Amino acid sequence: MAGVGCELRVIMKYHQADISKMVTEFQKYNSSTDRYASFDYCYCYFHPTSDNDLLGDIEKSCLSLGFYLASWGMLRGSSFLLNRSVKHYEPLIRYIAGLDSSVWDIDVDQYSGKNIKSICSIYRDIQRIIVNNGNSHLTLVTKIMLGVFGFIPAFDNYFGNTFREIFQGECGFRSVNQNSLNCIQQFYDDNREEIDMYSSKIYVKEFTTGDNSGITYKKSKIIDMYGFTKGLKKST
Repeated sequence: MAGVGCELRVIMKYHQADISKMVTEFQKYNSSTDRYASFDYCYCYFHPTSDNDLLGDIEKSCLSLGFYLASWGMLRGSSFLLNRSVKHYEPLIRYIAGLDSSVWDIDVDQYSGKNIKSICSIYRDIQRIIVNNGNSHLTLVTKIMLGVFGFIPAFDNYFGNTFREIFQGECGFRSVNQNSLNCIQQFYDDNREEIDMYSSKIYVKEFTTGDNSGITYKKSKIIDMYGFTKGLKKST
């Protein structure tokens, strides 16, 4: 029995007891008119099951992505995006529209070697398309990937601080690579029950009604909510 107990402690190394608390806290500020709901409207807009023609109304597509990024803090301070119009997003919209819809099927429970390569490749492509040389890109690009595809948390300061503390030097979460994605998958495996529960019962809001779109939150989004909220609460 002692051996079994030891094995369980290793398996559950990254289990966290406050996932429900952090997700519930996040949801307090996620009504249809709160800024956190900007994720919902962006993700719902770009989801392949929507009726939106990304290239047919490319101005609307650019505006949908641009407002989400503004609402989530990517146009504040010294951001280079402050010096760009909404047309700056047009090449990125064309890139997104050209991707196979299967990309939206990727989630943290499907971080296979092939899917991790796809995520890293998309990261590099978005960085090349949207980011000016010499500008910081980790938070911006991962927020774009979260808002459009939902298959990766946003590696902002709050999330990074939370997960660096959890993984204690095993990963710095300062780049999108196989190591960081493997660690996120391990976190999911050790907290699967709660993450799956919230992923199955929280629905993405659609813009017209501000209510249930019929699309549930991805598991990666639940992990993002946890890391962001815990980091935010610690900082304040």
